[in-house]
Amino acid sequence: MCCGALLRTAVRSCSPKRFVVVSSQFSDACGFPGVDLAEALTAAARRLHETASADSTLDAAVRLTVDLLPGAEHAAISVIERDNRRRPLAWTDEVVRAAEDGGPPAGRQPYWQRLWNAPVAEVADSEGDEGEDTLSGLGLRSVLSLRLRVDRRRLTVLTAYARKPRAFDEAALRVGRLFTTHVGIALDSATVREQLTEAMRTRDLIGQATGILMERMDLDATGAFESMVRASQRENVKLRDLALRIVATHEKP
Repeated sequence: MCCGALLRTAVRSCSPKRFVVVSSQFSDACGFPGVDLAEALTAAARRLHETASADSTLDAAVRLTVDLLPGAEHAAISVIERDNRRRPLAWTDEVVRAAEDGGPPAGRQPYWQRLWNAPVAEVADSEGDEGEDTLSGLGLRSVLSLRLRVDRRRLTVLTAYARKPRAFDEAALRVGRLFTTHVGIALDSATVREQLTEAMRTRDLIGQATGILMERMDLDATGAFESMVRASQRENVKLRDLALRIVATHEKP
């Protein structure tokens, strides 16, 4: 077996399946000829939590999907709106970006509509009875789509694709359900980190603007801040944007 490739092997049905991960894919596995599913998911989770932003978490997740999920050749993460339009957030290649971008087929409901009521939606063969012409036209025969986030207005979903029909079995479904849990936790963590970082930057920016107004308008800290709040409401501008303008131009509100 050549180093740098992810190997998936299934032994006879009387024995449990094992997922072999070469050390170049997951550094945590160095020194071992292969690791089981739990170890592979742990290594993948570490990769996800090492990302610097929500966007990089999404990019890592789609790459890891292809590495981990038995049968997967391509992957994407997208947002689905209530009108069943999809917007891709991350993808492994252009063929799945094309598959994910846009609205439902005219005159019928798309397979991904099922995700509003179920955690998983599958297409066993896009050229079969399910008639997913867009997918088959792109050479994508099998689909396994799993929910990452859900609220009243939109879904965030992770979808794996394969070029052969019936590529995803029960093992793939099991791995996918476990992996999406890790992705969801990592994505929430990255989003919170970004929000906290932005909040700290906003606080510092407002503090700088308050100091400028204190000096230029001979106000105390409370008066300078209240002056910005009134100007923000009057001009219908976010307080952060107003503070940025004051800092950039030393303009009085």
